[in-house]
Amino acid sequence: MLALELKLIADVGFVGMPNAGKSTLLSRISRARPKVAAYPFTTLEPNLGIVVLDPERQFVACDVPGLIENAHEGRGLGLQFLRHIERCSVLLFLADVTSESPAQDLEMLSREVALHQPELAARPRVVVLTKADLLPPEEHAGAVERAGVPGARLISAHSGEGIASLIEELWACMARHTAETGHDG
Repeated sequence: MLALELKLIADVGFVGMPNAGKSTLLSRISRARPKVAAYPFTTLEPNLGIVVLDPERQFVACDVPGLIENAHEGRGLGLQFLRHIERCSVLLFLADVTSESPAQDLEMLSREVALHQPELAARPRVVVLTKADLLPPEEHAGAVERAGVPGARLISAHSGEGIASLIEELWACMARHTAETGHDG
């Protein structure tokens, strides 16, 4: 018996827990229209979107369904979801800033990716805290530090906060990766 496995090819793979805002972000930065709802596991299949900065700078982003603890062992269809980030040049890790512990969420995601395929741990990554629009305006300053995720960006796909600079950073990350490795993914 012959079994074929489809792996999507994208430049940037979104990695996050269920309901972290991955689909909302994809719909904000591309013409993709994934199903968006306020409950976990709305996304059950990866969604692709083309992000256009200008005519010469475009990339494909992949919204991967949410990962849970032990996804690398197949829990929550994790193996089916993780395989779609294997060929991505850059990984975008997303955590909900209103989560009880965004830092722990990101640690779990990093661990699951590395346990699935150790070489993915070295892949270029960008880290964002999503849903900044849910914070009172006075809490935006210092939110990243309070979340315990130094170096992360605070964004809101709903309001657009931080989105333009995030897209530029993703593009720069991809360009560096391509220059260093001589290839994508």
